[in-house]
Amino acid sequence: MPPAVTPASSEEYPALADLWEASVRATHHFVSEADIRFFKPLVRDAYLAAVTLRCTRDASGAVTGFVGVAGGKIEMLFVAPDRFGQGIGSALLACAVETLDATCVDVNEQNGRAVAFYKRRGFAVVGRSPLDALGKAYPLLHMALKYCHKG
Repeated sequence: MPPAVTPASSEEYPALADLWEASVRATHHFVSEADIRFFKPLVRDAYLAAVTLRCTRDASGAVTGFVGVAGGKIEMLFVAPDRFGQGIGSALLACAVETLDATCVDVNEQNGRAVAFYKRRGFAVVGRSPLDALGKAYPLLHMALKYCHKG
C-alpha cells in the first residue's frame, strides 16, 4: 500500500530543509559543500513557501519525503535517504500529477537516478539548460509527461 500523502505546514519547513539537505548529500554528489550551504536557507526560507507542499510521514509523524508544485511544475521532490526504494517518491509523484496537476519537472542532468525515475514514470526530456535558475553550472533537463507533448 503506498504511503499516505498529506499537506505540509510552515512549521515543518526546518525539518523539510534538513530532509532536503540529507537527500541532496545522498544523491547530488556534484553539488559543492558551499552550494549546499548556499541553497539550504533558500529552501527553508523562500522556496518551500513558494510551492504547494505535500509530504509523507512515518508512524511517529516525522516527514519521510516531500514534493512541491507551482504552476503545473514539480519544483522539488525529495525523499529521506533511509527511505529510498520504499515507494515514497512514486507516491509523491502520483500526488503531484494526479492531485496538483503537475506535468513537468526540471532535473539536474548529473542526477542520473532522478532522470531514470522520471523516465520510468512517463516523463521525457523536452529541453536542456546549461545553467540552473540561479545561473550556477548545474545543467538542467526539462522533462514533461509524454502525453502532454505533440510530435
